[in-house]
Amino acid sequence: MIILPVTAFVTAVCAIMLLITAFDTVRQRMRLGAAFGDKGDAKLISASRSHANLAEHAPIVILMLGVLELAHASPLGLKVVAGLFLAARAAHIVGLYAPVDTKPPLPRSLGVIGTWLTMLVLAGWCLLLVAQA
Repeated sequence: MIILPVTAFVTAVCAIMLLITAFDTVRQRMRLGAAFGDKGDAKLISASRSHANLAEHAPIVILMLGVLELAHASPLGLKVVAGLFLAARAAHIVGLYAPVDTKPPLPRSLGVIGTWLTMLVLAGWCLLLVAQA
């Protein structure tokens, strides 16, 4: 029986996204013969940053979702915020693979904004629960 369905779903999707980006990072490293660093290669930089950026942001979001779900926060609210986070992370990955002109590609910018908004909402929600305890 799944006790925290929203948290479990987001964790599983993030794990799949991490595996996809990890595989591509390894593929790019093998293409270049680069065991360390990025050799200034745009494809390897995109692959490794898409993986690392997700790994940097997903854990705190997953933890906050779990805390809120354990506190019996609104399931619909959690699903909306979780959906925003997953969509933002997907957009960010797509944006990191897009060609760069003078400014970051739109999907990357939307991914950053969506991720930060998600984190802000979840942090505020957690603080509200603490204040009400």
